[in-house]
Amino acid sequence: MYNKIPVVKSSMPPYEEFIEEIEDMWESKWLTHTGPKHQLLEEKLQLFLGVPNIELFANGHLALELAINALKLSGEIITTPFTFASTTQAIVRNDLTPVFCDINKDDYTIDVDKIEDLITDKTSAIMPVHVYGNVCDVKKIKKIADSYNLKVIYDAAHAFGVKIDNQDIGNFGDMSMFSFHATKVFHTVEGGGITFNEVKYKEIFAQLRQYGMKGQESVVEIGTNAKMTEMHAAMGLCNLRHIEENIRKRRAIVERYRDNLSFIKGLKFSTENPNIISNYIYFPLYVESQIYGRDRDELLDNLAQYNIHGRKYFYPLTSDFEVYKGMFEINETPIAMQIAKNILTLPLYPDLSFNDVDRICEIINR
Repeated sequence: MYNKIPVVKSSMPPYEEFIEEIEDMWESKWLTHTGPKHQLLEEKLQLFLGVPNIELFANGHLALELAINALKLSGEIITTPFTFASTTQAIVRNDLTPVFCDINKDDYTIDVDKIEDLITDKTSAIMPVHVYGNVCDVKKIKKIADSYNLKVIYDAAHAFGVKIDNQDIGNFGDMSMFSFHATKVFHTVEGGGITFNEVKYKEIFAQLRQYGMKGQESVVEIGTNAKMTEMHAAMGLCNLRHIEENIRKRRAIVERYRDNLSFIKGLKFSTENPNIISNYIYFPLYVESQIYGRDRDELLDNLAQYNIHGRKYFYPLTSDFEVYKGMFEINETPIAMQIAKNILTLPLYPDLSFNDVDRICEIINR
């Protein structure tokens, strides 16, 4: 039996380091409610991400829902269906309508040249998605948003630590949501954050994640329970100490994949932008079946025979989810459909050995 190679694996700090980090909690008994570890992690993330403000939440999905709440959006939000379920669900759960825009065929981000045709008098915002660490055209999106007085919330779940033109990605738009899920480049087991420029949102987010409460006796918003616990913040503090080393390891693995696979006809990598400092979160591979000789699903099945687990990521498009049928009009997005049917992500995590990468590539070549 072949050793299992999963598509992702959580990075974890040394056991002793985590135990040392949480030791003082047994004395303080402070486990949640914006405790000292929560506050310290906010400070350290603000510095690492190069942003003026960040607020932490129980997970990235709740963070995205509350970003929509905080901006008091209404009507329609233009977004992309080539994303994880959370992006679209956050819009729909706020009783708003997602309007799906197609994507670019090279980096899989939203096609900015198609946004304006989708704007109506009901449009209140644009929610673009940074995909696989690839960055949206933030300059054109800002220009469009300014012209039509629209808000911009970036789904930056894949973009932790990414920079474009040496600017930290969390500084664009009105807000950016980062996921700290266990399989991301940086994680707090479960968790998420919102970065933003206007300091007034700090108090608003503090209220929204605590049932809309202001103080102990006043409820001023319709909120929820979205607090990050001290245990999760402690994991984040530990992982942040190792983040640069982990990104370096990821980069080496991606370069190994590219070196091994670049000569195989019918396999395409996403376009690398020289202006972007990547976090190497995923390694997507587009399969041109007529040239390669097998389609995406056949390749995944073949890898699985050797206990190697890739992923159809993203598939299906969120616009194809059965739950949305008949709920609202769904635009056709042919490029997104084409990408979703032909792309997979290969195993990628800091502990993945070069020997395993070489074995994966050998099977793909064979």
